[in-house]
Amino acid sequence: MRKIRKIIVHCTATPAGRSVTVAEIDRWHRQRGFNGIGYHYVVGLDGSVSKGRDEALVGAHCKGHNSDSIGVAYVGGMSEDMSRPLDTRTPGQRLALSRLIEELKSRYPGATVHSHNEFAAKACPCFDAFKEYN
Repeated sequence: MRKIRKIIVHCTATPAGRSVTVAEIDRWHRQRGFNGIGYHYVVGLDGSVSKGRDEALVGAHCKGHNSDSIGVAYVGGMSEDMSRPLDTRTPGQRLALSRLIEELKSRYPGATVHSHNEFAAKACPCFDAFKEYN
């Protein structure tokens, strides 16, 4: 089993209120040359948590940090008109993310939570996950 040191939070960079499925993300990531969805979990607008890539497999979500991390993404992260990054988490997503991250932290003691933007020049996930979940 991989040694997990980080839980990295992402957004899908899609418009507020637009539902996105794991299958769609899988297609997008395959089009980018990945061998499947890069995230391990995706949190839908309604707060449902869907499995993406198996946790035992190295993710494809944060260059240079995939081997020792779990990637979690919430659907959204952009304004409705796609003009600006925005924390678009619904109440259901906020609750589900909090629960999922707590579960992951209990499974991987010592793992710290990070925003994707700590490692890449992006707004993703459009809020400070380190501050919110550590």
